Amino acid sequence: MINLEAIDIKNFLPHREPFLMVDKVLELSEDFVVTSFEIKSTCILIEDNNFNEVGLIENAAQTCSSIVGKSYFDDDDIEGKGTKLIGFISTIKKVAILNTPKVGETIITKASLKSRFDSEAYSISTLECVTYIKNKEIASCEMNLFIQEVK
Repeated sequence: MINLEAIDIKNFLPHREPFLMVDKVLELSEDFVVTSFEIKSTCILIEDNNFNEVGLIENAAQTCSSIVGKSYFDDDDIEGKGTKLIGFISTIKKVAILNTPKVGETIITKASLKSRFDSEAYSISTLECVTYIKNKEIASCEMNLFIQEVK
């Protein structure tokens, strides 16, 4: 089993600060992922001391991409050296923002794979995602992602 604490998420997402919206992958399987993200005052998506709605959607997309992206990497490649990916949100089917987290809070985001189509060139998937603060739901969405390996 891979120690998820040893994984540097920057090796697997193309995002970098200040647009990296996931700190840690807490759990990861072929169809489910859990991530955490501490809201810092230096985050570019802070408005009135809160992480804004765009930030919540981007956190969801980065979380969701972990599920689909995982299949492009060897199980023992915890440094992300084997592959580089690009990905895009192709559709946001529905979204509900119930609350926005404050600076200093940590959000936990859980995503589940609903469907996936793989071709030789790309993957398109539909995922459901829910974000929590202290076990209280603050946001949910369903989105489609397009993921492609950069060769």
